[in-house]
Amino acid sequence: MDEPKLIPILIVDDDRKFASLMAAYLRPFGYEVTAEHAGNEGARRAASEPWAAVILDVMLPEADGFEVLRRIRRESEVPVLMLTARGDEMDRVVGLELGADDYVPKTSSPRELLARLRAVLRRTAPRESTAPQAELYTIGELHVNVDARTAVLAATPLALTPVEFDLLACLSRARGRVKSRDDLLDEIRGRQYEVFDRSIDMHISSLRRKLGDDPRSPRYIRTFRTIGYSLRAPEEESAA
Repeated sequence: MDEPKLIPILIVDDDRKFASLMAAYLRPFGYEVTAEHAGNEGARRAASEPWAAVILDVMLPEADGFEVLRRIRRESEVPVLMLTARGDEMDRVVGLELGADDYVPKTSSPRELLARLRAVLRRTAPRESTAPQAELYTIGELHVNVDARTAVLAATPLALTPVEFDLLACLSRARGRVKSRDDLLDEIRGRQYEVFDRSIDMHISSLRRKLGDDPRSPRYIRTFRTIGYSLRAPEEESAA
């Protein structure tokens, strides 16, 4: 079975080590990162290829980030997240006025950059004008109906707590991609119950038992140590 399609991101940054580190960090979260290290080629590729977003450094050889952004905006509305080692307010103002969607200091943590990237993608996602479709997911023999709040495994309905169902819905939406504990907390926060960081593991453990998963060799929910969890069908796991 085919691997889940990764989200294409372009980084234009002359710091090759930084670009490589960000590519390695973002991949487990479902992003495929391509890097360019000079302004001219970065501008050409950013404007001419179908990226979900562009992470653009200000300090570049050949053409700086502001010039690259000007060229991109002549051709494309791709979301652009400006990245710089300089924290001058004027730099931020110029970048935003030229059409940047967000502006992040290079000293920010990878986790913050990921959060900003996700926020930009949410804000710029095209909105459907048609009636919403039912939110249904099929993962192997597991069938999840988010609207009806039901989960069925091999024709047997699962008796899940509200927290367990919300966690399963989050993992189903991200099928094959890793969801961190913070991601899961963010998505289920605001419900009529209290969930804390350390309790996520407990709820996942209970959900695993109801799915018939062996913690040492789970069929559906995989653990990525220090990162989070991923849901996939048993046949996808064996083919990986």
